[in-house]
Amino acid sequence: MDTDFKVLYRKYRPKTFDEIVGQKFTIRMLKNAIIKNKISHAYLFTGPRGTGKTSTAKIFAKTINCEHPENGVPCGTCNSCLNINNNADIIEIDAASNNGVDEIREIINNVKISPSFSKYKVYIIDEVHMLSQSAFNALLLTLEEPPSHVVFILATTNVESVPITILSRCQRYDFKKLSFEEIEEHLKYVSDKENITITDEAIKEIAYLSEGGLRDALSILNQLYTSSDSITGESVIENYGSVSYLQIEAVINAFLEANFDKLEELFNTLKQGSFDYKIFIKKLIDCLYKKALEYKRENEYDTFQQIKDTIFELNDVLNKININIDPFILVMMVLSTHMNSGEITKNLNKKEDNPKKEEKIETKLEKTVEIKENNKNQKPEKVNDEEKKIDEELDLKKKEYLETLKKVRINNCLAEANKNYLNKLKEDWEKFVDNVNLKNDIKYLVIDASPVVASEKIGIFTLPQVSIGELFNNNLKRIENEFNLLLKNNYKFLALSVEEWTNIKNDYIIKLKNNYVYQILEEPVWQDDNPKIDESTGSESEINEIFNIFDKDKIEIR
Repeated sequence: MDTDFKVLYRKYRPKTFDEIVGQKFTIRMLKNAIIKNKISHAYLFTGPRGTGKTSTAKIFAKTINCEHPENGVPCGTCNSCLNINNNADIIEIDAASNNGVDEIREIINNVKISPSFSKYKVYIIDEVHMLSQSAFNALLLTLEEPPSHVVFILATTNVESVPITILSRCQRYDFKKLSFEEIEEHLKYVSDKENITITDEAIKEIAYLSEGGLRDALSILNQLYTSSDSITGESVIENYGSVSYLQIEAVINAFLEANFDKLEELFNTLKQGSFDYKIFIKKLIDCLYKKALEYKRENEYDTFQQIKDTIFELNDVLNKININIDPFILVMMVLSTHMNSGEITKNLNKKEDNPKKEEKIETKLEKTVEIKENNKNQKPEKVNDEEKKIDEELDLKKKEYLETLKKVRINNCLAEANKNYLNKLKEDWEKFVDNVNLKNDIKYLVIDASPVVASEKIGIFTLPQVSIGELFNNNLKRIENEFNLLLKNNYKFLALSVEEWTNIKNDYIIKLKNNYVYQILEEPVWQDDNPKIDESTGSESEINEIFNIFDKDKIEIR
């Protein structure tokens, strides 16, 4: 038996800040704190499993105790660095199994004792959210005013369960999920080091299965490596109940081509496999999302909308807890429902004739608008070029306006942010989401929005996908109007991605520590420079009323 054998995630556990994968912003902040000798008494590391929280805590403890650190990097030769694994001054505690008040009282008694030979006595409390309420209460005073030689590092995968009284006494750092690319790159590095024969497809499948956690990715690689001399995409799929991207691509192609027979054939094959249907649906959603973005960039809005609706319905299938029928039937029904209107790919540039609908639009338009033809002798191509140029300028102007509005609302919200306002907004938002009709297209913009900070009149939300956040901000007026109408309020909103919010929040914390005072700024006003309308054709307000009823890109004003 090889007693020196170590599983891969332990063997390749980072030993320096530079070896931490995917947490550049957090690492830079911690290194700067060490370089400037501004060590806080308590830190909170939060984020999904396997993203480097505990490893970073150990490296941070090692670095602040190093006798000769250079630019935030431990020397590796001093007594503290050489004995890092047997350092009595670095105490690791698993709160999952030591979560009682007695264990915390023992810590309280021991913090008074000076370090044996290090500069700091460091307590790393992993899964801190598992502590009992009594244990948290016992920790409060010590966490707020520990001896100068003590540093607490709390790590958790569930920050929502940590009391606000604890959070307010710590410097918080959010660890993000690693991207597929970051995990794939590290898997290739480890495979080369270990002389593991593995295909690119297998690396891609492992990265997907890890769901952003590097430890999970290395554990999967380790398990496959110990049972086989070479790792292929097929072996990953067989062992972990996954489904290949080739199969997913075939399903999506059949869906986009509205080929029902092909889709049914593919599903019959899929149902014979032994993979987890949840993995299949997640992969299908991911790939459909990428397709939707492609159509969005190509301004194929109808197809984008159709795929978007499909994604949200698939997500509903995924979220069903007790499914009493074959989940593949549900997925098949969702896909077939959204492709029944015709072959999406072949009909992208063809608009279906709908005489009744056109008649209604024409009738409404005749009552309000008839724009005179100008420059009749002008060539259509030139007119189209001018219209395109006007649209591009308008899009650019709106983008600049939204960027300015975003900065102002973030500033004004943080200037008067309050936990009570946030709790109230969360309650109201839950009522709002429950009351939004499923047929209302904003339902799919608000359902995943999470309030993260609020003042009396401004609420800021995070959304899991950047594109959904952009759609949310492009529909601010509609969302605000429907919310305020239902809740009898006068709120303004803004959506951010999780990464944007993390950066803003960390910047906010730094500014507060430096006694920065936020000043209320005036919001920009949107000026729509549409071409002036001849008075005989109808007023701008009348035309805008029509645009509120119909999609601006789908009607022709004559």
